[in-house]
Amino acid sequence: MIVSVDGESRVPPYEQVRSQLARQINERTLPVGAKLPTVRKLAADLGIAPNTIARAYRELEEAGLIETRGRAGSFVGASGDASRQRAQQAAADYASAVRGLGLSASEALDIVTAAVQRG
Repeated sequence: MIVSVDGESRVPPYEQVRSQLARQINERTLPVGAKLPTVRKLAADLGIAPNTIARAYRELEEAGLIETRGRAGSFVGASGDASRQRAQQAAADYASAVRGLGLSASEALDIVTAAVQRG
């Protein structure tokens, strides 16, 4: 199965699906052009509502990680590479700002970790 949902998790199911797919796209486990399961199929496989999967797909599409092509389905988009490039540029800008503020690398990473965990 492409993703899984932990019913005991405090993380909403749509977010579990969205984050797992985003990670696989960014790690290139799911390559550009890969066809994703239909909303109904993935929902049935996971035993959750189709609207949950639709929300995850919608958020992935808004982030530019997937493309929906009508009846043809949803596919991993080429802009995932652009997302990675934007993230790398943001990291470089942050590193430059941190150096200018005189913070240590450890402090800078702690700040980033806290920000990512807060969502």
